[in-house]
Amino acid sequence: MSANPNSSRPPAILFMGDLVIVGRQTRLITEARRRGFAPLLVITPDTDPDRLAACRADSAHPLSQLEEVVLVQDAKVDLVMPAVQTLLRRYDVRGVLCVGDFFVEPVGMLGDCLGLPGAGAAASRISRNKLLQRTTVPDLSPDFTVVTPEERSGLDTSGLEFPVVVKPVGRFSSLGVRQVKRPDELAEVLATYPEDETVLVESRVVGPEFSVEALVQNGEVFWAQVTGKRTNESTGIYFTEMGHTSPAELSDVDEKALLEANEEVLRRLRFRDGMTHAEFRLAEGRPVMMEVATRLPGDGITFLWHLATGEPLEPVLVDLALGVPTSYPAPRRRALQVYLEHPYGRLRDVTSTGAPVSWVTADDLWPAFEPSAPEDPTRAHAVLVTKLRGALLGPQTDSEQRSVSVIYDAPLDGPARTPAEEFTSAVTITVEDDLPGGDSGSGS
Repeated sequence: MSANPNSSRPPAILFMGDLVIVGRQTRLITEARRRGFAPLLVITPDTDPDRLAACRADSAHPLSQLEEVVLVQDAKVDLVMPAVQTLLRRYDVRGVLCVGDFFVEPVGMLGDCLGLPGAGAAASRISRNKLLQRTTVPDLSPDFTVVTPEERSGLDTSGLEFPVVVKPVGRFSSLGVRQVKRPDELAEVLATYPEDETVLVESRVVGPEFSVEALVQNGEVFWAQVTGKRTNESTGIYFTEMGHTSPAELSDVDEKALLEANEEVLRRLRFRDGMTHAEFRLAEGRPVMMEVATRLPGDGITFLWHLATGEPLEPVLVDLALGVPTSYPAPRRRALQVYLEHPYGRLRDVTSTGAPVSWVTADDLWPAFEPSAPEDPTRAHAVLVTKLRGALLGPQTDSEQRSVSVIYDAPLDGPARTPAEEFTSAVTITVEDDLPGGDSGSGS
């Protein structure tokens, strides 16, 4: 889309997201610049200003192409809207795009205010609150009970069927999600949440977990695929995602059920433009929605679809933000990300005798992925380290506690899981400082 011909201001695309996520999706920034738009960025104090300044000062780093950066103290609508007014006066903002969870709601609201393509204010708000999601699509949700802070101490558990899952209504990345097996444990778990936090107590849905990634323009889903998930729930009370397979290995019937359920969720959210990431479980063939996010998926899933289809997602995401008609191909390979178990202690080093190691958090940059030809042999592309040297490694209680993963791809019609052990065994994680409950030293 060309700039407003009646505007003397330079055309721009406004991105919102902190460095840890923007460093993963730097192609969004370079794609905006390639099309002649000034890339603008809004961040929170979660971004280290010195690290961001170093990236911008390094001409070889994609973030050096950022035109301006604005800091807000929190990713709330009431704080973001005043902060961007100066940018709106200086630039002809033609698109707004969320990079990561925090800014979903202000991006949706700003897009509506400016009359630009986007998720829409309602969909953005609903997707940031699990209770609103349950209220919007109750027939696709688990049975749930809302527990406000005032109701915790007197909660009647007689009507609950255990095990149950406790979920904070406003968090993400499995943060704060806990499985409770017995009624006498519930009060103890509820007491661990902040005093002002409302939670859901949900029935424990048994069945494999998937996510559905969808691309939507003008309210119409033009591309949707299913990613298989593996969690660590079988070994404890947590639900940390430990692996993704794109596309998932599942039957045509199950795939159809998931895609239809996802389309119904997006219809009820009135989602308009962009990418969505919804998580489901299949309980005896019935899709049950765990949550829906109106933003690009986390972890390495965007790169898994790049490897699976042969085409990057970022140009399509920019098209959607600008209202440019677009498309995306079907998968031709299967791509996987597998997270490793790690020894406990302070991270000293990660080495690999296979794929190259990328310290993506230290460098604030993910590697460039080169897709294989459809029938090429299985190939490991990268070992990703998402912790800094010296970070304390312990139980992987949520997504932020993971440290190392391997990304690889395989022919679409072959067994994808077979090489996982081969690729992960090539990686050595070295730690120092023994911690209770875990090993120290080296491990893979």
